[in-house]
Amino acid sequence: MGNEQQGALVVSLDFELHWGVRDHRKLDGPERHRLLAARSVVPDMLRTFREHGVRATWATVGLLFARSREEAQACRPERMPRYEQVALDPYTEQLGKDESEDPFHFAPSIIRQISETPGQEIGSHSYSHYYSLEAGQGAEEFSADLASAKRIAENSGYGLKSYVFPRNQVKASYLPVLRQAGFCTYRGTEPAASKAPVPFREQRKPWARALRLMDAYWDLNGPQTVALPKGMNLPAPVDASRYLRPYSPVLRGLETARLKRIEAAMKSAAANQRIFHLWWHPEDFAGHPKRNIDFLERVLRVFDDCRSGFGMSSLAMGDVGEAQREASLAVSCGVSV
Repeated sequence: MGNEQQGALVVSLDFELHWGVRDHRKLDGPERHRLLAARSVVPDMLRTFREHGVRATWATVGLLFARSREEAQACRPERMPRYEQVALDPYTEQLGKDESEDPFHFAPSIIRQISETPGQEIGSHSYSHYYSLEAGQGAEEFSADLASAKRIAENSGYGLKSYVFPRNQVKASYLPVLRQAGFCTYRGTEPAASKAPVPFREQRKPWARALRLMDAYWDLNGPQTVALPKGMNLPAPVDASRYLRPYSPVLRGLETARLKRIEAAMKSAAANQRIFHLWWHPEDFAGHPKRNIDFLERVLRVFDDCRSGFGMSSLAMGDVGEAQREASLAVSCGVSV
């Protein structure tokens, strides 16, 4: 992980396409347009990361790895969740035969492009966009979903070691299951009450949404930077610091405030040898791709300043997890770390 006295920028992205919203967004004309725009903006994100030397973890829904409908079906979990909310069941989704026919549910070409870009890590966002805090599933179904996620990634030559819980539904009792599946790290939630891991309906309550929106522009919860992990337990948590909210024409007058909010937290992490963990969805940039990429450029210029002024480093989630794994192995072998 490099010099432990340095602060670090960690970036993670939840790559989902339609799998992330299929329970509340129909795959109609506007949604297809949005998802095609999301696919188109990924190369611009990769270029921006490459130009600024930024490493990132792309937590990818397992079904996006599928090269065909047949492969997706062949990798289905042995035990599937039976959500009480039937709309959450991903296995009712109608799929095309492959990515060329259905670019909304398959993305092996994009995953390959990401993996071929220096510094980018392919992580897991479960096989099926799995909902760990929704009724109708349990640890056995979660374990089966993880096995499918790893299997379909390995079919194309990818190893997974970082995990992001869909909809940030982190469930503490599932962490041993992650460890058993070979994951070294996961993204924890921000400590603010409005961002606590809860079922989706509770996340969508007006008061929680309003507080999350306000926190993007005004300092409601402090910098929410993360201490560099010291313990030896795996998977190592890399808690989120800030969601990179996309550009909004309605709130365009607050763009400077949005940047300053991120800048203050990143500089705090750099000065105090902590982690600033920024996350978002590639799909978030689809509505206004140029404005969102321009804003990302401004954010990464702040990182450039922190790197030159404080020695701040750029880490993927897997870098943090790998350092924890090596420390754990060293302790088990009686080596001082």
